[in-house]
Amino acid sequence: MRVVAINGSPHKEGNTYHALTMVGKQLEQNGIELEIVHIGNKPIRGCSACGMCFKNKDEKCAMKDDGVNDAIQKMKNADGIILASPVYYAGIAGTMKCFLDRAFYVSGSNGGLFRNKIGASVVAVRRTGGSFTFDNLNHYLLYSEMMIASSNYWNIIHGRTPGEVHEDAEGVQIMEILGKNIAWQIKMREATKDTIPAPTPTKKVMTSFIR
Repeated sequence: MRVVAINGSPHKEGNTYHALTMVGKQLEQNGIELEIVHIGNKPIRGCSACGMCFKNKDEKCAMKDDGVNDAIQKMKNADGIILASPVYYAGIAGTMKCFLDRAFYVSGSNGGLFRNKIGASVVAVRRTGGSFTFDNLNHYLLYSEMMIASSNYWNIIHGRTPGEVHEDAEGVQIMEILGKNIAWQIKMREATKDTIPAPTPTKKVMTSFIR
């Protein structure tokens, strides 16, 4: 069993990374591997709305040289997906937003590559804007029919300099409980996959409000 975490911070080992390692420690204690994919330092463009992923249905974005397609396949083959971002102007970091728009549009255009996986969002913030960013990240998971793992508060941890989040006692507990809950949900899903079939995919109805 395996979880892929997308690290949307420009800093490879900043506070977003440290938060993910807290979650990962609990996963590993439950026999679940965590792979952190660092995309926050890559030159990733936003979606160009070309529609080729929908037309080709090859599980790929038409922009092929920035690592997005490799990450999509890692996410597709994982049991769980964690989206993690620092806070930029009370929102998702720009590169992370570009990545998510493309990766999740490819998923939706190809029948729901992430459907029924366990999903969670993690936010690292200095002071404020964390709840807005957390909400924005969850939009991608909820739209994709993923099963959301939670903790005993919003999955937000506070710190400024790298590693400072370890001093946020409540934030550390939140991450640890999140890791345990993700592991439990993945194990439940695995244990019941042969006895409780997943719901049949339903073709999406698209309604325009322009008459």
